[in-house]
Amino acid sequence: MGDLFIWLISFFILIALLVLIVYQLMCLADLEFDYINPYDSSSRINKVVLPEFILQGVLCVFLLSTGHWVMSLICAPYLYYNVRLYTQKKHLADVTEIFNTLPWEKKQRLFKLGYVVVLLFFSIFWMIWSTLDDMED
Repeated sequence: MGDLFIWLISFFILIALLVLIVYQLMCLADLEFDYINPYDSSSRINKVVLPEFILQGVLCVFLLSTGHWVMSLICAPYLYYNVRLYTQKKHLADVTEIFNTLPWEKKQRLFKLGYVVVLLFFSIFWMIWSTLDDMED
């Protein structure tokens, strides 16, 4: 039963990550279609970038500390990418350059979205697996 709770917690963390990434993509799409100005778009995106990074780090450490090594290793490249962006100070959207970097910013977040969706499917798979394993015992 403990594994089920671990997978449920990781499932909800992944859903929160999905929401944050989709919100960033919506801000970029609004900017692309001129529904919002660059300052508002950048400030909205920058407000959720750090919580996204922290949430991803918490997920990776949580899975590592609960003994789910494989899933933690699957999360590690995304965590490494976020840490690299943060240390190079490229994690925030620049107001003056957001129009020039818009295609790259969208591509980056779409890649993150796909990666989190794959992690979500793995999490759902392991949640179902642990539930069926508990029912057998």
